[in-house]
Amino acid sequence: MYVFSSEAHLTPSERHEALRAAALAITEGEADGIANMANIAALIWQYLPGLNWAGFYRMIEGELVLGPFIGKPACIRIPLDRGVCGVAAANGKTQLVPDVHAFPGHIACDADSRSELVVPVYDDGTVIAVIDLDSPEPGHFTPEDATALEALAQAISGRIR
Repeated sequence: MYVFSSEAHLTPSERHEALRAAALAITEGEADGIANMANIAALIWQYLPGLNWAGFYRMIEGELVLGPFIGKPACIRIPLDRGVCGVAAANGKTQLVPDVHAFPGHIACDADSRSELVVPVYDDGTVIAVIDLDSPEPGHFTPEDATALEALAQAISGRIR
């Protein structure tokens, strides 16, 4: 049994560090990448307040395919030339979008989403997935969130293949 605490008194940096540590602990020794993504999505949901969607899109045969997530039903396939996730996967760079309605080519899977953070996950220099976080609050995500999620992506990359 795992017991992870995301206590309200934690600072954002403490919360991100606790999330990373919990993700590493729960995936330690588990070879199933899908199971690991599912648990990491659940931890993200538990540790990061203000989300309405948290999960993964996996790179499969040149497009993003929905992976484990928490939130409303989502788009199943995303081409690399569309949406925040597609752009992040195509250019390999984190996308911090304060207002998704102002993002050219935004794909509205959930009309309630207002801001988004998408972080590519690399394995051997290749994007294998993206971590996608949505919030109903405009401007919800910070550069600190982006940096912390990039560290999480790097830490778990070998565990989600």
